[in-house]
Amino acid sequence: MPFRSKDHFLFPLPPLSAHLKAFKAHIPRDEHAAAIFVYGLIPQIYAYAANFPIQKFLQAQSIVAPSAYISAATLLLHLLLSWVAVYKIGLGLVGSSLVLSLSWWIIVVAQFFYIVKSEKCKYTWGGFSLKAVSGLCGFFKLSAASAVMLCLETWYFQVLVLLAGLLENPEVALDALSICMTILGFVFMISVGFNAAASVRVGNELGAGHPKSAAFSVVVVTLVSFLISVVAAALVLVLRHVISYAFTGGETVAQAVSDLCPVLAITLMLNGIQPVLSGVAVGCGWQAFVAYVNVGCYYIVGVPLGSLLGFYFKLGAKVEKARERLEKWDDKKQPLLMD
Repeated sequence: MPFRSKDHFLFPLPPLSAHLKAFKAHIPRDEHAAAIFVYGLIPQIYAYAANFPIQKFLQAQSIVAPSAYISAATLLLHLLLSWVAVYKIGLGLVGSSLVLSLSWWIIVVAQFFYIVKSEKCKYTWGGFSLKAVSGLCGFFKLSAASAVMLCLETWYFQVLVLLAGLLENPEVALDALSICMTILGFVFMISVGFNAAASVRVGNELGAGHPKSAAFSVVVVTLVSFLISVVAAALVLVLRHVISYAFTGGETVAQAVSDLCPVLAITLMLNGIQPVLSGVAVGCGWQAFVAYVNVGCYYIVGVPLGSLLGFYFKLGAKVEKARERLEKWDDKKQPLLMD
């Protein structure tokens, strides 16, 4: 799948999802559209709950190719079904979100079918058994720390969207931020792949008593991920004036995205390192430590600093200035058009 949606972390209670989404921006059009889209994503929450354990089960055995093939095939099917649901049947936003949920369930079912039928898993999967719940308390402590680590990281992005909706021109700010986060999401998925590889590789090497091999793996995967992110950041800077037109035709939003691209480029480079190190932490069993780091970096430093820069120092006014520049340009063009 092209981009892992993070909205499922926003609503632990599905009936409240529409109200939480509507609270993200005080714009009637966006509130209504978000509420419609979110309801179609509710089945996706449960698909995630089933998909992550299945993927980890396969990754722990270095079985990654089947998941890649299944995801690629599902992506093609997803594009076709989305086109049919939105344009042929006319379901609109809710059709798009329902197809997204369906696509994730297809991935879950296909991977589980592979585990049950594949010869590679016949020694590791013996069917459902009560023995699977033995040692559940210790596993829960470790998995709870992992969940907190991921949720704190994911919710931070939702807080950013909420803060953007409180700026002077929230509609343009949200549109520009959404485009930047989409670009970030495309590149971020590469680092997520390295995250999974790092966690499994480091965990296996440490379990086998090879700390030097684990350390070498950390250096290699971090360097490769960082170099890819540097290339992506350079492309964003080179294409900063045109990249937003892949998502919108609005001049105001395009100018706002162009102004944000230098910051986006820095974020891309840093995100080439952070997810990989998180994967290393998971492989070492340091989830609780990373959770504390996320609290400090995201919520004690990041959110207050972003609020200070955006509201007190008015750095968020860049969007408003972009709109004003375009309005002045339109005023100058009008007499020429009339002549």
